[in-house]
Amino acid sequence: MTAQYLVTVRSRYDHHAPQSLYLLEADLQAAEIDLLANELLHDPVVQTAAWSTIDTLPDDHGAAGSPLVVEVAYKPGVTDNEAESVRVGAARLGITGLHVVKTLRRYSIQHPDEAAALANDVIQTTLTYASGATADRQAWYATLLHSPAQTEPHVAHVAINGADDETLLRISREGILALDLAEMRAIQEYFRREEREPSDGELETIAQTWSEHCSHKTFKGRVRYRVARGPRTEDESPALPSERYAALHLLAQDCEIDSLIKTFLMVATQHVLAQRSHDPQLKAQDWVLSAFVDNAGILAFTDEYEVSFKVETHNHPSALEPFGGANTGVGGVVRDVLGVSALPIANTDVLCFGPLDLADEALSPGVHHPRRIAAGVVDGVRDYGNKLGIPTVNGAVLYDPGYIANPLVYCGTVGLAPRGSHPRTVSPGDAAVVLGGRTGRDGIHGATFSSIELTHSTVEEVGSAVQIGDPITEKKLIDVILQARDRRLYSAITDCGAGGLSSAVGEMGAECGVTVELEDVPLKYAGLQPWEIWLSEAQERMVVAVPPDKLAELLELCAGEDVEATVIGHFTDTGRLSVTHRGTTVVDLDMHFLHDGRPQRVLDALWESGDQGQTTTGKAVGSPAPADILLSLLAHPNIASKAPIIRTYDHEVGGRTVAKPLVGALCDGPGDAAVLQPLHSSPRGIALGCGINPRYGQIDPYWMALACVDEALRNVVAVGGDPGQVAILDNFCWGDPRQPDRMAGLTRAAAGCYDAALAYGAPFISGKDSLNNEYRDAQGVRTPIPPTLLISALAIVPDVTQSVTMDLKEPGSLVYLLGLTKPELGGAHALDAGMLAAEGLAVPRVDLEQAPRLLASLHAAIRAGLVSACHDLSEGGLGVAAAEMAIAGGLGVELDLAAAPRAEGVTSDASLLFTESPTRLLVEVRPEHAAAFEAQLTGLPVARVGVVTSEPQLVARGLGGAEVLRTPVEELRAAWQGTPVV
Repeated sequence: MTAQYLVTVRSRYDHHAPQSLYLLEADLQAAEIDLLANELLHDPVVQTAAWSTIDTLPDDHGAAGSPLVVEVAYKPGVTDNEAESVRVGAARLGITGLHVVKTLRRYSIQHPDEAAALANDVIQTTLTYASGATADRQAWYATLLHSPAQTEPHVAHVAINGADDETLLRISREGILALDLAEMRAIQEYFRREEREPSDGELETIAQTWSEHCSHKTFKGRVRYRVARGPRTEDESPALPSERYAALHLLAQDCEIDSLIKTFLMVATQHVLAQRSHDPQLKAQDWVLSAFVDNAGILAFTDEYEVSFKVETHNHPSALEPFGGANTGVGGVVRDVLGVSALPIANTDVLCFGPLDLADEALSPGVHHPRRIAAGVVDGVRDYGNKLGIPTVNGAVLYDPGYIANPLVYCGTVGLAPRGSHPRTVSPGDAAVVLGGRTGRDGIHGATFSSIELTHSTVEEVGSAVQIGDPITEKKLIDVILQARDRRLYSAITDCGAGGLSSAVGEMGAECGVTVELEDVPLKYAGLQPWEIWLSEAQERMVVAVPPDKLAELLELCAGEDVEATVIGHFTDTGRLSVTHRGTTVVDLDMHFLHDGRPQRVLDALWESGDQGQTTTGKAVGSPAPADILLSLLAHPNIASKAPIIRTYDHEVGGRTVAKPLVGALCDGPGDAAVLQPLHSSPRGIALGCGINPRYGQIDPYWMALACVDEALRNVVAVGGDPGQVAILDNFCWGDPRQPDRMAGLTRAAAGCYDAALAYGAPFISGKDSLNNEYRDAQGVRTPIPPTLLISALAIVPDVTQSVTMDLKEPGSLVYLLGLTKPELGGAHALDAGMLAAEGLAVPRVDLEQAPRLLASLHAAIRAGLVSACHDLSEGGLGVAAAEMAIAGGLGVELDLAAAPRAEGVTSDASLLFTESPTRLLVEVRPEHAAAFEAQLTGLPVARVGVVTSEPQLVARGLGGAEVLRTPVEELRAAWQGTPVV
């Protein structure tokens, strides 16, 4: 007979620790409940377990001295991985009568207000009670255990054919379709031709396919770019060579641009590859195997293997449910690489949060505190990567008030696969098979939700867009896909991400047609309507096209690996997307209209150039000593050690990580980039680096883009990456592109990407945009994020045994500064908290004539074995870079600022120490290699500026020859490691 039980697990030693509760609905004997409780649900060494039926609950009122108890459970439809593990464990114990499992946590609290901090009402529900509330608990448990009833499928039709413009917009708004008037009119015209009204499933399918997330309609739109008339700025000066700054010259005047992605990003790659094709040593056609067409970009690694790389964002979900948003962000990008038939071998993550010390009263309603967001996001990244056994090897963490309501979560994955093992040909008659997790009411409207701004009421409107990942299911999915790939069991593959089956199956069958029967889709629970099954973004699912003669073998493989696999339809030659549920038509759309019928968006862009043409000089405010400025910079949240975050990630698993995130004598120095050795049989490797600087984006996004590309390339070159074999990815995170100022900045950033890619010879192989990162409060006040561009770089390391780290190695070695320091303090961290005063806001500018030559010459020096250590200058400039090298090496360094290469206008010690001019690196060279090193860098701005010392102090002499800085390395270390980062 079915009964309901509660198992309570407590710590033996900490009576105030949270308790784990397990709600069970089952046909079990008492002995079987005992077996579950004692063998599966607790650790007898440190825990105790007790159980009762719901009808005979003990009066549990928490820890002694705590008057209240709060219990926290997942809401219906939210993935509960622990509960699923209980099901699996019970089956392995031979217990088969378990019907429903729910997991809860119980906390002892002093005041009802404390309950809010223990749960996220987007995904969780709570019950707070005092002693004697047994009836309330019984009623709550019954609600949690209630399973949705099977409902009759219903396909609704939406009356749009006779609707006026106001009604069309209301339908879009209320349905969270994120479609504008032109798009709604196009849909209306299509169904008028079809002489019928659209079904709910059809409207939802079109909305997902046409969403910003899936179709990139802003980047594919037509931009009417205008320049605000005013005094001529240096940006428009013909002094910048047109062949190096072609896109910048284009934007010096009013113009119209047909598609940013085609004009600036894809064309940049085409031009780079065309340039490389004229150099037989570069073998262009053998290097970029796939760009902008697959789930991830693909590059040749060796004659037998290829590597793939993709970086995604999961921003809006992370704002609402930080753990789940980051967790599924990692899982999604891992599936992107799996979607090109590759083994995921490394993860990267770049995180942007609001200030952790923000006062609680400064938060808007419905916005989580940055501390809560940061902790949840870091835990989410750690949980997924560590459980999958994929090392997290590279990234960055930034803090800015602009990210308070809209954190940014960039997740990237690198894959490895045999050359040519990724099939792409769908044929009529192939079966459409869904693999992996089951489908539930989670993630619905995720694609359209990410295409709108966040507001104070977003949680109530689109809470279902938030999901929780299941890395164990994904691990089994990876194992199956790789075996199926090697056995050639599928003809095409894609991940089931944004838009769920509607996007995955719809895109896979775009060139031919497909039929789907939704009744065959495995569900987590009953009660889903057909359109919900079709649109659900439930995690850990892949879709494969399987030839008829391979189907039985694939299904047998999946059964053997405990991965659910179900045929849900077949590909056809009809050119239509046909979806039914128990024979009732849910979707019947022409593929051409679905994928090519969206009207091109027209966007206005107005650039007001401001004062970017001014030079900048810096001077100390109130004459603080350079040592005090340096210590303040080392403690700055953007610069301080991220070891508390990094050490939660496994960056060693797999045995491929050569250069780790933390390097040096004590493994506590900030590595510039990761170096991986994908194949243990070959010393050939890859370097992974990134460049991001939103502070520049608030001045001029064009120069920010150049600086981000330059930083990403500096990072990979600093560890031994070849700048002649580097590919880059773009990830734009921006505000509302319908605002002309935001759109102008986005246009300039894309233009900067074009100029940088051509100058460095670095092709873009993939990219992603996340727009509408704005928060609108109840009064309608809008706050956009800082314009943010992440550039990720992957470079070939010819021999990982020659890779270089940034820690100082040997007393007596010489220190060289490569690159020119210029009078450009715009965006510098030394301006924060009044450390320096600046005249003007000149953003640092990359010299596209000189920078590529400098990086190429540095790489040649590294390959020749002339470099002992190398570190790029970024946040905090020369002073911070030297301090970090000394901290990592446990050695000292003496600097002579007067010897540093500098441009006219750099006249103070503070400017030399703390300006953040790009394309600069500090290099350690042994004395016997000095002449060869200097010869390698002939004709470039490079100078010997110091020497490594055995006494662990950072010493600097100023322009006048006097000592201006002397600080023990331990004091530098304490400042750098002292700022909490989560």
